[in-house]
Amino acid sequence: MSSSSAVPNKKPVPLVPLLMAAVAVLALLGGVLYLNRPAPKTLASTASHEAKAYLTNLGLSDVNMQASENLVNQKVVEVLGNISNNGPRELKSIDVYCLFYGLDGREVHRERLRIVGGAGTPGSLKPGATKSFRMPFDSLPDGWNQALPKMVIAQITFVN
Repeated sequence: MSSSSAVPNKKPVPLVPLLMAAVAVLALLGGVLYLNRPAPKTLASTASHEAKAYLTNLGLSDVNMQASENLVNQKVVEVLGNISNNGPRELKSIDVYCLFYGLDGREVHRERLRIVGGAGTPGSLKPGATKSFRMPFDSLPDGWNQALPKMVIAQITFVN
């Protein structure tokens, strides 16, 4: 009597389920890393306590955005509007940070500009007065979401 030992046939492990499992693990790992990424940088205002207290006296109106091309065929985005001084003090200058965001909600560009007291807007802003401003941007990144930037007061200088 001869006994033959039957060796079980080893079937090759199917690659498709293994690849799908690897992709799922990578996607899960990517999701965990994305959710645990550091919080976006917050904007530390350089405005003094006196300037921060005065913010409630400032008003923005008619803020809009337009795009055009300059003389060298470069796209220029402009933010236009008016700023009002509803408080009792005369303002020598006002600087703002303009924060532009991408489609994913992350900040993609930041620029500080003077809207009162600069070369384009000479003079102070007297109590009860309104002044128009124009802020041109010619270097916005392609990933920008095309929305108005968030404007944050960076500095207010008072006339003594």
